Amino acid sequence: MSKRNASIPAPDLTQRPPRSARVRLGGYVILPRMLDKGRATLAGKDGEYHYNCPLDAHFLQFTGVDAKAMLGQLASGKGDADVLAWIEKSAKHKHSIMEIAAWSSYHEQRGPADLESREYFNHKYLEKLAPKRTDILGWFDLLDLDDYVSFGGKA
Repeated sequence: MSKRNASIPAPDLTQRPPRSARVRLGGYVILPRMLDKGRATLAGKDGEYHYNCPLDAHFLQFTGVDAKAMLGQLASGKGDADVLAWIEKSAKHKHSIMEIAAWSSYHEQRGPADLESREYFNHKYLEKLAPKRTDILGWFDLLDLDDYVSFGGKA
């Protein structure tokens, strides 16, 4: 699936960020962002973004969906609703609406869990992006800030 296909309708992630990890599809956070990155990768418009990154792995592990298989669904030109239907049908791990909601809520609140990841969070990213911001506590906060600053926003 490394072949670039400019005919895939895709966001140009060299011009704007993918959807926030907070945006939900089928109740799942992360998924719409992952779909944007996958489509952009297929179209050769992924810029600094990476499909199947560690954030995407959280979704893939929770659902038991294969990243390459999902990329194949995107390569066929399927829209969000069709990809979601495919996920619901083919996911190895089936979850209730309540389990999906709890998983998504957890990820919306998730921040660095230990000293090593807190150091990485603060020193590799936050100090460079917005050293005076004290409201950036979780990974989604940091992603949103990074997306905003990367495309010209002031922290």
